[in-house]
Amino acid sequence: MPHLTKQLISELEAELRSEQQSIKTKLSANDHYGLNRSIRDNTSELSAVDNHPADIGTELFERGKDLALTDHDELHLTRVEDALERIADGTYGYCLTCEKPIDIQRLKAIPETAYCKEHSPQSNVSMHRPVEEQFLHPPFGRTSLDERADETEFDGKDAWQIVESYGTSNSPAMAEEDEIDDYNDMEIEASNELDGFVEPYESFVATDIYGQEVFFYRNGQYRKHMSATEYLDSEESLGDGPNTY
Repeated sequence: MPHLTKQLISELEAELRSEQQSIKTKLSANDHYGLNRSIRDNTSELSAVDNHPADIGTELFERGKDLALTDHDELHLTRVEDALERIADGTYGYCLTCEKPIDIQRLKAIPETAYCKEHSPQSNVSMHRPVEEQFLHPPFGRTSLDERADETEFDGKDAWQIVESYGTSNSPAMAEEDEIDDYNDMEIEASNELDGFVEPYESFVATDIYGQEVFFYRNGQYRKHMSATEYLDSEESLGDGPNTY
């Protein structure tokens, strides 16, 4: 290590040993960020399977964060200990890739580094994207058949619409369509898709078993139909039906 003085090496070694002890103390004091305790211990519940799935979700998120913090500290500790080994065998201060001396200012800033600035693995930003993005973009990309003229069956988007009809955390203000002011109308394309009938009037017009008498029912489609016709004013005079012609 001819480019490093004995005094500088001694200072850097002291800093590395101090960092080593600090990390070990932190990991020991907090039980590796609580990873030595189970989720049941952290929630103070008799069982991890209870009526509060949101609580378990929060605890699971915190546990994932604890794992990340622990991995970060353990990786830092490994790099510090590797640097101390390089000091002991006389290879400290040289890049593992090009074997050239590492800049002194870089060593002072990052004493545990084993690479020069040009060959540091952390300086290269990965362009690889998570494989999940291939399935999540576009929405329902794998299961939506709406764009295909030869496919009319029940698809992934239809499945989501049924689930969403039971309620979501969205509000009418977040609706995709305009003029949505009721939580019951929050389904995707709720006003554009007709469930169980082709034309809107088929949902409120019916006949008896003989096809003689015609009935109409005052449901949501009926009200939309009436609001778009000149008979809107006569709606108040009708009974709560069904009505018979």
